[in-house]
This record gives sequence, structure tokens and C-alpha cells, in this order.
Amino acid sequence: MHKTIQVIHDEHSSISAMLQSMNLMIERGPKDNPRLFFDVLKAMLFYIEEFPERLHHPKESKYFFPAVLKHSPELNETVDSLEHEHQRSSNMGKDLQHLLLAWELLGESRKPAFIKAAQEYLNFYFNHMHIEHTVIIPQALKTLSASEWAAIDFHFASNVDPLSYSKGEDATFNHLFTTITNHAPAPIGLGDD
Repeated sequence: MHKTIQVIHDEHSSISAMLQSMNLMIERGPKDNPRLFFDVLKAMLFYIEEFPERLHHPKESKYFFPAVLKHSPELNETVDSLEHEHQRSSNMGKDLQHLLLAWELLGESRKPAFIKAAQEYLNFYFNHMHIEHTVIIPQALKTLSASEWAAIDFHFASNVDPLSYSKGEDATFNHLFTTITNHAPAPIGLGDD
């Protein structure tokens, strides 16, 4: 398998696990520990903004999608839609962070708006990844040359998911990693909250 495809699959798996855990947390609610609940959800939303939005999507947009379009101009509308979604997802995430903070600080009256926006966000993200896996990746596998793959693979090889860091590798994300994995439910975490 090409490095780019492996990286995209791995990163989409991490993003999916994060979104599934986020959904489970939202379904369970704050229970008797609202501070931990809100802190973990904020950490999860920060992770999505910090990693997929700032590293994963830009590399797809700059290196992967143009290579596919070079051979498959019939996918122009699909790629345009994915590019628009890349821009939209960051705004949706920031809006969701605001709605979460409103729920935390202003109380239960703000919960329904967050729940509705969170469900839209989760559906949006899962659909986006589905299109990449069912349309873009298969077309890339059919059409890109070995030299094109090598060029794209070079750029994707440097992607490192912050949640995959082991202690000592890069301490920058250790607190984020610990907060999410110790308290979020499976599949991303070890906690029950």
C-alpha cells in the first residue's frame, strides 16, 4: 500500500474513533462530573482542530486531490465539494466549541443547540471521509503513476497524529493525549465518563 493511502486510512481511523467517543460522551452526558465531561469534550474538539484541520486536510488539498484531478477531471465537482468541506469543517468545529462553552457556562438551556450541532458535525465528518474512501482513493489507485505516488508519499510521510506520540517523543501533546485517553470512552479512551 502507498504511504499516502496508509496515512489517510490511519488518520481517518483516528478521527473516526475520536468522533465515536465524542458521540458516546455526549449521549452519556456530564453525569456527576461536569467539569471532567466538558474538559474532555473541549480536548477532543481541540484535537480535531489541531490535527485534521491543520495537517491532514491541507496535505490532501495541496498534494493528493490535485494529482487525482490531473488524471480524472470528471471528479472536479466532487473534489470542489471536498475542498469546500475542508474549509467548512474548521468553522463548524469552532462553532461547536462555542456551543459547548455556552452549555458549560450558561447551563442546560444551551444543551439542545450543542447536541443538534454536534450531530450535524459528526454526520458531516463521517460523510466527508466516506466520499474520500469510496470515490477519491479508488480513483487515485487506478490512475496515479509510481512517480506521482512517490512525490505525494514524501509529503504524507511526515504526518504524525498527536495522539500517537509516545512519552519522550514529543511532549507537546502529552497533556492532550492523557486527558483524552484517560477519560474518554472507547474506542479512543480508557474511561467510562
